[in-house]
Amino acid sequence: MKVSVIGTGYVGLVSGTCFAEIGHHVTCIDIDENKIKTLKDGKSPIYEPGLTDLLERNIKSGRLLFSTGYESVKDAKSIFLAVGTPSSDDGQADLRYLEAAAVAVAKELSDDAIIVIKSTVPVGTCEKIKALVAKNTTKKFHIVNNPEFLKEGSAVEDFMKPDRVVIGHADEYAASAMAELYEPLVRQGNPIYMMSNLSAEMTKYAANCFLATKISFINDIAKLCDFTGADINEVRKGIASDQRIGGHFLYPGPGYGGSCFPKDVKALIFTAKEYGTNLRVVEATEDVNDDQKVRMFEKMKKHYGDLKGKTFAFWGVAFKANTDDVRETSAIYMAKALIEEGATVHFFDPVASENFLKIMDHNPALKKFDNKYDALTGCDALVTMTEWREFSSPDFEEVKNRLKAPVLFDGRNLYDTHKVLELGFKYFAIGKYIPAL
Repeated sequence: MKVSVIGTGYVGLVSGTCFAEIGHHVTCIDIDENKIKTLKDGKSPIYEPGLTDLLERNIKSGRLLFSTGYESVKDAKSIFLAVGTPSSDDGQADLRYLEAAAVAVAKELSDDAIIVIKSTVPVGTCEKIKALVAKNTTKKFHIVNNPEFLKEGSAVEDFMKPDRVVIGHADEYAASAMAELYEPLVRQGNPIYMMSNLSAEMTKYAANCFLATKISFINDIAKLCDFTGADINEVRKGIASDQRIGGHFLYPGPGYGGSCFPKDVKALIFTAKEYGTNLRVVEATEDVNDDQKVRMFEKMKKHYGDLKGKTFAFWGVAFKANTDDVRETSAIYMAKALIEEGATVHFFDPVASENFLKIMDHNPALKKFDNKYDALTGCDALVTMTEWREFSSPDFEEVKNRLKAPVLFDGRNLYDTHKVLELGFKYFAIGKYIPAL
């Protein structure tokens, strides 16, 4: 099948490349000329394990092309809209980029083409896009909603081996075409769920908000563990073994971030208010997460009192491991809180350092290092912010030698409590029982 993908951001690039990998002929389109040039050279503008190899292989095969123009839409049976839908200040999803892409596509459509909304969009967007396209073409077309469920850091595997595929549609022609497109990915028996466009739109938001709620729930319980003396690691095991609950997304930490959960939570809250109701659980999820992003800062403030003149080393600034994404990362909020108190932040991240400096406007109170141990030299404490594997088993003697004093704020609960205490560290974590303190 010939496929066009509008937008070469995280979702569009992974989707387009993986479609090419399973044999479809794909053209990815973006108005950013520099990004398209980079992609034509076989280089990925984002860090995602396995993606560069797929890019190179499918560009070489001729199945994957990149363009700043929409000419390929004329021959495409399926056109995926995968542009950003960022949050406005009030939480409403900004659909300007989606609408502009829809108009551009409409002018190039062939008869019976299928426009697939891959972007995360509020309930009811399908009808709006359908009306907009109809104003700009006389061709017959179909609209499908196909929300993505990719996790940054494992997106290629998630796409190639999906738990499920959700297709929102209004006619059997479009449903059948989408089933054909995805058939190679579900041969192991994973389901394709066919539903209305409205239900598909709601499914995406409901899924992300539920996962965000699990994160906020375990962080709230971890906070109570800090006060009561219970240990969140033990509590987590006790509840995760219940099959009705499960262990996924029940890891305490510095709160969720990234490109999806923060904006999707806000957007669903906004949608509910448009209909005159409130989503109290989802609203609480956001409130808890806002507090959690600076939870470790509160512990640092309590320990030191005055933070002025202190220097702290962050290990990791990406919102999670295996990505260079720093959008809404807790490291932003932690760094800003420390800098406002007069502290300085050294940091090391395997891939996200430049993105972090950019989003922090190259604040002079931040200093980037290319080695995790060099970042520690002369610092008052180490703060773990991202769960990169290379941080899981450090040379603790080297850590002690580099720091002014052996103080460790473990924002990801990476380390064994008894081990670090025996090594002489003052140790702070998220919800863990720490007997020496």
